[in-house]
Amino acid sequence: MIDPQALERLPKVELHCHVEGTMRAATLVELAAKNGLHLPVADPVELYEYDSLDGFLQIFWLVQSAIADRADWARVAYESVVDAAPHGLVYRETFFTPARHLAAGQDLADIVAGLDEGLAAAEAETGIRVNLVLDFDRDFGPGAALEQADRLVELKRSSSPGVERVIGVGYDSTEIGREPATFVDAFAVARHAGLRRTAHQGENSGPDAIAACVDVLGAQRIDHGISILEDPDLTARFADERIPFTVCPNSNIRIANAYPSLADHVFPAMREAGLLATLNTDDPALTDLDLGYEYRSVAEAFGYGWDDMVAIALDGVEACWLDEVDKAALRQRVRAVAVPA
Repeated sequence: MIDPQALERLPKVELHCHVEGTMRAATLVELAAKNGLHLPVADPVELYEYDSLDGFLQIFWLVQSAIADRADWARVAYESVVDAAPHGLVYRETFFTPARHLAAGQDLADIVAGLDEGLAAAEAETGIRVNLVLDFDRDFGPGAALEQADRLVELKRSSSPGVERVIGVGYDSTEIGREPATFVDAFAVARHAGLRRTAHQGENSGPDAIAACVDVLGAQRIDHGISILEDPDLTARFADERIPFTVCPNSNIRIANAYPSLADHVFPAMREAGLLATLNTDDPALTDLDLGYEYRSVAEAFGYGWDDMVAIALDGVEACWLDEVDKAALRQRVRAVAVPA
């Protein structure tokens, strides 16, 4: 048995966490009241039961709608980091999905500046480092994604406040009826601007869609990707190429209902196949999760020992988008704490 407190202290990198999905229930209530958003229940926690990914998205979109201005983004960003600090987080690449807010009249420059403001305050308080990944919302279509990519590049060129923190793009939301190839233009803009690329794929789609994200869109990571094992040849290829997968086992149970229980999840099979599969929470506040619990529950469900969990933490470092100097520093932090438990 691993000491739970040792797992809590183990330094961790997280690469799949949506800032909107970190919003505290109390914050949701306060921002909804401030911004005139009607909530169907008095306690938002009553909403947090899901029958599918698309069912979850209805609640996620409601939560997103509570964020109305730069100050709201700053608050949510700040709380997302300080809430994760007790659970071993040392570095995170956080998604934000602005399509809904841009359609409502917010400006990407204000969103980024607000996120940066909140993250900077939290970094100063906790010592955690955070970068941002702009996620295109598939539900808004490839045209909106292209507009966002162009606008992000424009902000980069003008050195807009906080934009240096946005190091990549991805896409999320429903997979059903959405072909990766239709988003090729937005991803091409990002690639030409030197931005990193990732893609949510494989919760409700097959290995062909995962392959298209890499081969057509130029994605360098896959978020979730749990269907890849259905194609042994693709699995072997991705294992050989060390393409990272940002896996969220508990989220796949609580949001997507993809498996009857955590013990049935394919995470250990992914790692046994040689895939660079990392551990992440996805939307922790909306699923009653934290990164420490993710590590503890996975260790228990799959019979992992201390060395296994340290290896998973180090794989998170390998999969991140920091330069090699910063990665080496993170590895040193993991190994310094990774004494036998």
